[in-house]
Amino acid sequence: MVRAKDTLDVYLEIGKTRVFAGAIDWPGWCRSGRDKDSALAALLAAGPRYARVLRGTRLGFHPPLDVRGLRVVEKLKGDATTDFGAPGIAPSVDKKADGESDLRRFRTILKACWSAFDAALEAASGKKLRKGPRGGGRDVEGILEHVLGSTAGYLSLVATKIEGEGRGSRAERLARTQRAVMEGLEKAARGLVPARGPRGGKRWTARYFVRRLAWHVLDHAWEIGDRIL
Repeated sequence: MVRAKDTLDVYLEIGKTRVFAGAIDWPGWCRSGRDKDSALAALLAAGPRYARVLRGTRLGFHPPLDVRGLRVVEKLKGDATTDFGAPGIAPSVDKKADGESDLRRFRTILKACWSAFDAALEAASGKKLRKGPRGGGRDVEGILEHVLGSTAGYLSLVATKIEGEGRGSRAERLARTQRAVMEGLEKAARGLVPARGPRGGKRWTARYFVRRLAWHVLDHAWEIGDRIL
């Protein structure tokens, strides 16, 4: 049974037209709204859903029962990425060094998020997805290609490539991508990724890599689940 904890620390990424609320210690539990209050409400509403993703991991996630259980500990100025619809600013905690226990925890969370995405794809097999109010929205294959392509981009920010990218069946591509994710995570967590890329671009820390990737994978897993006809 899911129990409530006294408070969970969250941060706010505040753009001009959109605000993201994300849990400091729980990568992937991150939702958005038009303002602070709606973002926090969306985060709270997604708590039980996130708890189901982590069910069986023994990580001890217990969502609060109301918004009073969410304590804002940091506010970040958003940018164009924020307003476009993706969290794009790392909270200060993501600069912390990572120990072995952190690495194990990050692996567990990412595996759970990918499992949720795999389950969503399976649930949508042979089914159509509901279109948006203007007839838009990707189909299942479009979402899959988007997630795989975006993940490849995220991996470049931890100096990792997917072996044989784009080749093979859906299952093979997913398996290769997920293996590369774990390799990239370990490299970043062990300090094996240069702070800047060959062209001078800033690389991601392990914590931010997990935070951004977990959000993206879950966001689309939940999208598929919500849109299945």
